[in-house]
Amino acid sequence: MAFEGLSERLQSTLSKMRGKGKISETDVKEMMREVRLALLEADVNFKVVKQFVNDVKERAVGQDVMKSLTPGQQVVKIVHEELSNLMGSDVVPITFSQKPPTVVMMVGLQGAGKTTTTGKLANLIRKKHNRSPLLVAADIYRPAAIKQLETLGKQLDLPVFSLGDQVKPEEIVTKALEYAKTNHHDFVLIDTAGRLHIDETLMGELENVKTIAKPNEIFLVVDSMTGQDAVNVADSFNEKLGITGVVLTKLDGDTRGGAALSIKAVTGAPIKFVGLGEKLDALEPFHPERMASRILGMGDVLSLIEKAETQMDQDAAKELESKIRDASFTFDDFIEQLAQVKNMGPIDELLSMLPGAGKMKGLKNVQIDEKQLDHVEAIIRSMTKHERANPEVLNASRRKRIAKGSGRSIQEVNRLIKQFDDMKKMMKQMSGQMKGKKKGLGLPFF
Repeated sequence: MAFEGLSERLQSTLSKMRGKGKISETDVKEMMREVRLALLEADVNFKVVKQFVNDVKERAVGQDVMKSLTPGQQVVKIVHEELSNLMGSDVVPITFSQKPPTVVMMVGLQGAGKTTTTGKLANLIRKKHNRSPLLVAADIYRPAAIKQLETLGKQLDLPVFSLGDQVKPEEIVTKALEYAKTNHHDFVLIDTAGRLHIDETLMGELENVKTIAKPNEIFLVVDSMTGQDAVNVADSFNEKLGITGVVLTKLDGDTRGGAALSIKAVTGAPIKFVGLGEKLDALEPFHPERMASRILGMGDVLSLIEKAETQMDQDAAKELESKIRDASFTFDDFIEQLAQVKNMGPIDELLSMLPGAGKMKGLKNVQIDEKQLDHVEAIIRSMTKHERANPEVLNASRRKRIAKGSGRSIQEVNRLIKQFDDMKKMMKQMSGQMKGKKKGLGLPFF
């Protein structure tokens, strides 16, 4: 999970401050020593750590905090604000051209996930901004790069412009832009060549493509798991090309998070998108403030709701609420909700968006085996239609048949049916408590 190590250290350190009714300068210094160590262990750039610690310390020992009725809470608030500022403070949207097409150059080293990210970004732009993207295969050096982009295009049902690997990138880009205008594509993403390291030949070619394409955005794709190297790569590309934004890939696999916390401060270029999984929709805009909240264990409910709303339309949500209210929720509804939850992404990532999830009994250090969800699905699908709609008919012989049909044990079947019954009771209680309050958030129940 992203930032796992850093998150645990910071939450542990700040929890000591939260409840304090009085804070001394010594308390602040001791806390900042722990924060400094946590950030350095997370592979955050040394200069960035030094500046961050100084900024927090300066604000934390101010009169507003010392004389506050809740100084501990004020210090936590300051850390949250400075952490957010470190990553960019505000969401920086894509710059769209007033005269189509909008052109985006995707640059980066080999292995960072540039080609896949190009496809993911095109998919996101089409869904979120209702644009008509064109993918341009301008990486003529890496074996199978063009084929990979064409495969992504087929999977996403998006057009790919390619002239093969015997034509210079400059010519490919020139003709691709002509093609985009003729065929009314208002968004062009150019997948450029990468290298295993930065060299003059690579930069010279990218500068030529930049001159021809006149891009509205130059996005640098970096692998967040490379830590400090990611920051160094970003600095070099920024110096040569003037990047306008960064896309961090594999953030879900980086437990440290040093790159995300350092890149904006070192290069000045904002992180615009983050990759949080392998699926083609696992790319999302980067929200510095929300990420700071998640790191400090404050949750990210807004992102959780947004994820839910993309998976469930309002009509389905209202129908589900109605079933919950009159206690007619069935195993068919349950399996539908299960699919919605699985589509929202890794379960541990969803749990990290719940405020205080790290402290919840039973959730702290929980290891989510997503195969268990498949086991649940197998059990439900082994039931007859009548059984799924009327769980009360599930006697001992039926349960034995279901266990055999799903390849699971009778104990697992019994446990699932009990959990389902308990969940229905809980939903009924929640429905009563929520009566008259705002409904329709579209959050899946699980």
